[in-house]
Amino acid sequence: MAAKRKEVDLRFEQVSKRYVVRHERTADETSHPLLQKLRALRSRSEDFWAVRDVSFAVERGEVLGIIGHNGAGKSTILKLLSSITAPTQGQITINGRLSALIEVGSGFHPELSGRENIFLNGAILGMRRDEIAAKLDSIVDFAGVRQFLDTPVKRFSSGMYVRLGFAIAAHLDPDILLLDEVLAVGDAAFQEKCLRRIAELRASGKTIVFISHDLAAVERICGRVILMSKGEIVMSGDPAAVIREYQSHANESSPAPTSGKTNSPITSTTLTFQDGSGLRTAFRTGSPLVAHLDYQSDVRLDDVVCEILLYTADRAGKCELSTGTLGQSISIPAGRGAIVFSCEELGLHPGLYYADVAIRGRDEYEAIHVHHQAAMLRVDPGKVSRGEFYQPHSWRLEPPGPLG
Repeated sequence: MAAKRKEVDLRFEQVSKRYVVRHERTADETSHPLLQKLRALRSRSEDFWAVRDVSFAVERGEVLGIIGHNGAGKSTILKLLSSITAPTQGQITINGRLSALIEVGSGFHPELSGRENIFLNGAILGMRRDEIAAKLDSIVDFAGVRQFLDTPVKRFSSGMYVRLGFAIAAHLDPDILLLDEVLAVGDAAFQEKCLRRIAELRASGKTIVFISHDLAAVERICGRVILMSKGEIVMSGDPAAVIREYQSHANESSPAPTSGKTNSPITSTTLTFQDGSGLRTAFRTGSPLVAHLDYQSDVRLDDVVCEILLYTADRAGKCELSTGTLGQSISIPAGRGAIVFSCEELGLHPGLYYADVAIRGRDEYEAIHVHHQAAMLRVDPGKVSRGEFYQPHSWRLEPPGPLG
């Protein structure tokens, strides 16, 4: 007997989205003012295809991940699915009630209390008033803001604000849920709570499309992943295989080294990350890490500092490896060589990180050499901690001393 074919909740059929980009012409300041205005009105335009001839289907109950660099077309697909914009070509089919969580807390009114915003934002997201009332306690507990429930949200911290926004969305009951970078909220403990909630929605048979730069989360919750590049699908399939392809492609397409000064005498050739077993692109929070930076220098450089800055996709700097942490400097001999940084325990929380390399004089601001996005580093869940990063530490339990 043939296997029963699963129903399809979402279908893209050769979908394209075109935007017209206009470039204004510069007016000639020596001409008559009227001619200047007429020339300024004239402009040339070109077509920009944010998505080009994309086709895929999402079966009922499937969790599909979409990954790719900024500008690859991921968010455009979400906007097309949520009817924020219409396709230029192709057809989109949606079967079921759809809710999109694209910007956490985007419907909040700053003068209204947390309680009032729950009802307002819930209504914007498609929930009925009686449904919101029934889920109110659960939403408040999930967000952890009960003490401030009747306080205007303009007085909320940024963390409280986004936690409440996600808590409301996490209690939606759609057939299809679209999620765009929703895990970039709260601390590690709250992100773990969000992941568990998404897993519950998946177990209940909801269809989910998940866009994120957090590759560890994508691999954890998605059954299939699509890799986008320049508006087109590059690869689709097993999450681990697609993520490996994305990472290898990212490293190959890293920008070429650039120099802070003209005719820089030194160039960083490659930056790789290793552990005790050899070259790796994925690590775990709390695991050992070795950063191996190869360089080529035409001359000997004295009194310099070498830095590796690790940061996230939103350009937020997370940590720095530096030869000058105590104010000291190094001398780099001429020729080919390497600078090696060792970390006994990696403190970064799970996520995808980029690495910039800079070499500068000890007391100088301008770099002698800069290499933007020299490498990519993926951190998977390992040792768990609250806060912005894991702090390596040890502890012991001392027995009580003698009485009296």
